[in-house]
Order: sequence, then structure tokens, then C-alpha cells
Amino acid sequence: MNRFDRITAILIQLQSRKIVKAQDLAERFEISLRTVYRDISSLAEAGVPIIGEAGVGYSIMDGYRLPPVMFTKEEARTFITAEKLMAKFTDLSTQSQYQSAMFKIKAVLRSSEKSMVEHLENHIEVRQSAKPFYAENSNTLDVLLKSITEKKISKIKYSSLSVQDLTERVIEPVGIYHENDYWYTIAYCHLRNNYRNFRSDRILQIELTEKDFQHKHAPLKDFLSHAWDTQNLRLIRIKIDKRQAQYIHNQRYYYGFVSEIVTDDGVEMSFLSASFEGFARWYLMLAASACILEPESLKDIVKRLLVDISAKL
Repeated sequence: MNRFDRITAILIQLQSRKIVKAQDLAERFEISLRTVYRDISSLAEAGVPIIGEAGVGYSIMDGYRLPPVMFTKEEARTFITAEKLMAKFTDLSTQSQYQSAMFKIKAVLRSSEKSMVEHLENHIEVRQSAKPFYAENSNTLDVLLKSITEKKISKIKYSSLSVQDLTERVIEPVGIYHENDYWYTIAYCHLRNNYRNFRSDRILQIELTEKDFQHKHAPLKDFLSHAWDTQNLRLIRIKIDKRQAQYIHNQRYYYGFVSEIVTDDGVEMSFLSASFEGFARWYLMLAASACILEPESLKDIVKRLLVDISAKL
């Protein structure tokens, strides 16, 4: 990237955030801090009203806006790819808002880029195996994001894996993340008086309230980088036939899979689970080609479930 393009990109980034740190600019553009200071000085000399505060970062005076930006063909292609992903992996409300934004983006493309985009739309498809949201709920992500940005409490009806009945929860979402085909939110749960992990497809109803958060939460990355829920997790070890193991490669992560050891006569898998009941129900699908190594209490739960099943036959 030449210096002109870099300075333009720095200006766009300054407009995209309230405060931008010099170190962040240096890392993004792979330049030294001295070069960052020189580029910022060039923008200021060109009349851009940049405000700099030592130890804080740079910002642009309110009211200043860069004239319309023309997108490159490479950038236009990424928009279409992102649009396809948004259509499959987000809720209907978020899809609608992104589509509206895409119309505005396409409106500023040059004619040649518009033709390229229209052609490319027919050559990208995203296929998925799971349904990341409850079928009748079309605004889960949208409400969660509003709850996070406005610091307003949300009310949800949740279907837990280990509990038959629905529970009503009052939560303060910390953030959302996508993993193994599903969206999750880590939130402070007022019912449990602790942080909990909620899976999007089990949130059957969600409503944003007018009540402010009652707690101050750490950034999402702090929760994801630490085993914050380990006090509720217990070790499970099972041994499964090698042929059967390949068929649960993806779904095992939903039940707390952490590691495996391949032996001559099978695969020993370790899980960390907060619900032996929920794990036992899943294990029944594998029972014909697997055995429980530990704990003994899990074996008792499986035996009880088998008795209940036998009674209904």
C-alpha cells in the first residue's frame, strides 16, 4: 500500500471509531509509531480537524465527514460474500438491516462494479446443517445487540438442554459469539445470580426492557479467554468405536468435548459438562458402540433412562 492510500485508509478508520490508538494503526498497517505520527501530522496539515490526547488516542472533531468513498472491486466482492453469510447465519431482523445497508453500498459502486456484483451473486452459496435460531423467533440477535449497546436488561424464555420446562430469565448480555454453527450469548442471569451461556436456538422468545443493567461487565474476550464456568463443569470420559467416532466429530462439541486419545480398540473422549442428565440423553444414541469410563453417577443416570424407556415399550 502506497502512502497516499494508507493515509486515506487511516482517515476512514478515524471516522469509523470514536477514538483510535496510534498502536492500533501501527499494527493494522504494519508501520512504525513514528510513521503513524507523520501520517497523522500530514492529515492535520491538510485541514482534517484531528484531536490527539496523550495516552488516549486520536479522534476527529464532530461534524467532519469524508466525501463519498469509491470501493475497489476486491472490496465489492467481499460485500457479496458477507451478504451470503449474513443471510444464513443471522436472524431475520439483522438480515433485513444488512440488506438495507447493502443497497446503499451498491448505490455508490461504479457501473462496471455493479455488473460484476450482480454476476457474482449467482456464484456464491452458503450451506448450513444447523438452524441457529428458533423457527418462530426472528429478532434474537437484534435484541441482544440492542441490549448490549444500550445496557438494557432483556427477558427471555429459554429451553435448557437439561430441563424439560421453559424457564423465564432476566439477563444482562455481555456479548455474542458464533461457534459450531450456533450463536451464543454470555450473560449475567438474575435467576442464577451468576454468568451463564445461552444458545440462540434455545431462546424461544426475547424482549428488551427499559431497565438498566445492574452490573458492570468485563469485555467478552475476557470471558472467552478464561474458564469462567469451570465451577459448574464435571469431567466425563467415554470410549467409543472408531467407526462411530467419525460420525459425531462436530456434534460432540455441543456436549463439552475437550480432548481424545486414539487407542487400538477405540477412541477415549473427555468432556466437561454442566449437565449429566443432558449428556446421558445424547449418550443413549451412541450406547450401542460406546461405554462410560467415568463417572459412575453418569452410568446410574443412563440406567434410569433405559428403565424409563423400557417401561414405555
